[in-house]
Amino acid sequence: MNAKTLLRVGALLALSFLTGGAAWAADEPAASGPAANALKQDAVCTRCHDETETRPVLSIFQTKHGVVADARTPTCQSCHGESAKHVAGGPGVGDASRPAPDVLYKPRGSVYKASEAATQVGACIACHKGGLRTHWSGSQHQMQDIPCAACHKVHVKSDPVLTKATQPEVCFACHKEQRAQTHLVSTHPLDAGKMACSDCHNPHGSAGPKLLKKNSVVETCTTCHAEKRGPFLWEHQPVNEDCTNCHTPHGSNISPLLKDRPPFLCDDCHDGPHNSQAPYGSGAAGLQGGLLGTLASGATKTNPNTSASGRACLNCHVMVHGSNSPAGAFLHR
Repeated sequence: MNAKTLLRVGALLALSFLTGGAAWAADEPAASGPAANALKQDAVCTRCHDETETRPVLSIFQTKHGVVADARTPTCQSCHGESAKHVAGGPGVGDASRPAPDVLYKPRGSVYKASEAATQVGACIACHKGGLRTHWSGSQHQMQDIPCAACHKVHVKSDPVLTKATQPEVCFACHKEQRAQTHLVSTHPLDAGKMACSDCHNPHGSAGPKLLKKNSVVETCTTCHAEKRGPFLWEHQPVNEDCTNCHTPHGSNISPLLKDRPPFLCDDCHDGPHNSQAPYGSGAAGLQGGLLGTLASGATKTNPNTSASGRACLNCHVMVHGSNSPAGAFLHR
């Protein structure tokens, strides 16, 4: 850039500063195009629904739904319908005399009643289809007539359900049992904000059980716990079937998220004598009753078997999810 050009730019900047930008505005064409049309449509609503509203309205222009320069951005009418009768008003004065908008999501007070869930969802699905919403039809939330607005807040700058730190509270508003479980001793780091419900679940529907993101519990868990995936030379069959055979995912008082303490947890399946034929305790009771024999045997009070003390079965069977040890064939015979 030469000196002559620099002088010209400097003069324009000075003139713009002194005239409040009039020098630049003279070269700007009149506002037109999709963005201008969108603003004109929104102005029909915002002339009444302005910053005096008890709930945020204009803050939608700080979200992706308010980027008027994007042709895909909806207007107020895209979501709430043309609402011609609502705009025209009623014969009296006040909201009670004004017909409701065509599509109403969360009514303000008791003046209006929210539209049917299917009507609300239809307005959202018109744009938000495919992807994570592929399995919405027939999903648990859809069958319970839960509309999108029950979880999402569109008119706020930051939707709580889309923020990892605040998302669990939105889910816990309905799922209260899971809220209680997350306050137990052993749990996933939801309260710490390191993960959210949507890390495991897809609330919009899933091909798997319990709205899981993957097709099975095991596939969902091993997304993070990859070291448990295998394949192993000697696999633990309950692990391959369902992680919740041993773990409770939302919280437990037994670490790590176990449903019961070993050896009681192991005895839920391995309820006979130990495969090594070594009794848990001593005497006939120990030989015949497995863990029950251990508890019934008086000898265990002074000299308990390692299968029922300390880490119990885990004293020997450390790799409970699967092992490549050459001894695996013997241990699992």
